[in-house]
Amino acid sequence: MKAIELKNELAANKNITQAEILQRFFKTGKDEYSENDIFLGIKVPVTRSISAKYTDLDFVEIKKLLHSKIHEERLAAILILVAKSKKSANESLAIIYTFYLQNIQWINNWDLVDLSAEHIIGKYLWFNKSSVLYQLAKSENLWERRISIISTFYFIKCGDFQPTLEIAKILLNDEHDLIHKAVGWMLREIGKRDFDYENNFLKLNYKKMPRTMLRYAIEKFPESLRQDYLKNKI
Repeated sequence: MKAIELKNELAANKNITQAEILQRFFKTGKDEYSENDIFLGIKVPVTRSISAKYTDLDFVEIKKLLHSKIHEERLAAILILVAKSKKSANESLAIIYTFYLQNIQWINNWDLVDLSAEHIIGKYLWFNKSSVLYQLAKSENLWERRISIISTFYFIKCGDFQPTLEIAKILLNDEHDLIHKAVGWMLREIGKRDFDYENNFLKLNYKKMPRTMLRYAIEKFPESLRQDYLKNKI
């Protein structure tokens, strides 16, 4: 199997009208977060279905997809890496993890991050201690910072909430709303599993949080408590 075959399948499914919608949705204009990203206009389930046929691609071929200017080709690479990761034990997972970090500059949109970080970075770090999340959280690159917090979703699902809180503290003063939303989302996921754990963290930190981060974090709280947080009454 070759990357060019997958690229041809994607090209055969392009939709100009949908591409224009996605260009706007993903903020591809000048000085926006996805400036110059190119979309074919393919819906994710279609890209996922096509990618599922190419999970045996080697890393040379995956790299050809991941280094593409076309969003759906990078997405296909991500979906293939995630499929490999889910089937991998530690040794092969380490190869995927290393490849991911070596090519991290191409994992450069929120959907690419959100679909992959927990399954590759998070899963690997669950079994192998490293400070990489803290390095990524302090990066000047928006997507690396988002990877740092979304990767902790794997820990959350395994019942370990502390890494999420540690990364959240680093990102409390982040200026980008895509980080505010991601941190709030992960805190909310903790609250789904242990309300008191999230609530105790928020009591100590909510006044320092950007408003969007707080709103995402307390979205599922009882309305009276949610309002108390929003009105600084805690």
